[in-house]
Amino acid sequence: MGKSWKTAGKVEKAMQKGLVFTKLAREISVAAKVGGPDPAANSRLRLAIDAAKKQSCPTDTIERAIKKGAGLLDDGKIIEEVVYEGYGPHGVGVIVECQTDNKHRTAPDMRHAFKSHEGNMGETGSVAWMFEHVGYLVANKTGTFDPDEEAIEAGANEVYKDEDGSFEFYTSMTDLISVSEALTKRGWKVTTAELSYKAKNITELSAEQKKDVEEFLNYLDDMDDTHRVHATI
Repeated sequence: MGKSWKTAGKVEKAMQKGLVFTKLAREISVAAKVGGPDPAANSRLRLAIDAAKKQSCPTDTIERAIKKGAGLLDDGKIIEEVVYEGYGPHGVGVIVECQTDNKHRTAPDMRHAFKSHEGNMGETGSVAWMFEHVGYLVANKTGTFDPDEEAIEAGANEVYKDEDGSFEFYTSMTDLISVSEALTKRGWKVTTAELSYKAKNITELSAEQKKDVEEFLNYLDDMDDTHRVHATI
């Protein structure tokens, strides 16, 4: 029993790691498709490659993903970015960004995920009004500095400090790249720079309700085609 349990554990870990690599490769492909295959001229691709390397993603997987996104490798699959939205448990607004090579598979899977967790997947725009589409950055800097002043100088709208010591910057969608470049010039190490969704109003939940919602969000996040999940919590 012990040996079988350990073997099963290794298989599960390998499967989880494989899913992580798949999601990282999809982001690299989409980034290369949108902004070109040169990381030096494509900040989204550069960050996607850095994220993949941090997870020890194989170099050949990264290179293959870049070629696929740039149209240099035709395997018959086209990865598309699709957004689904709806209400999760207890009326929480949820937006799910997906990267998929088969929307006819992803849509039913998403609908089932919402329904099985006492939620309801809606039409486009059904909960988008509960969010603001923004530019989102995560960055770190050493030494003494005033984060509010740094945000103003870089052109960001808001800045918040995370529990891990890093800082989150919010910008308009059009200013994402310029703010990222400005922070870098001011000595910041930008680890995330992407378009995101920021909840305008937070749904009030009890501790028990929050547990239900977090279970649902984790379920969504673990789905094969999910890229990012946003919620009004």
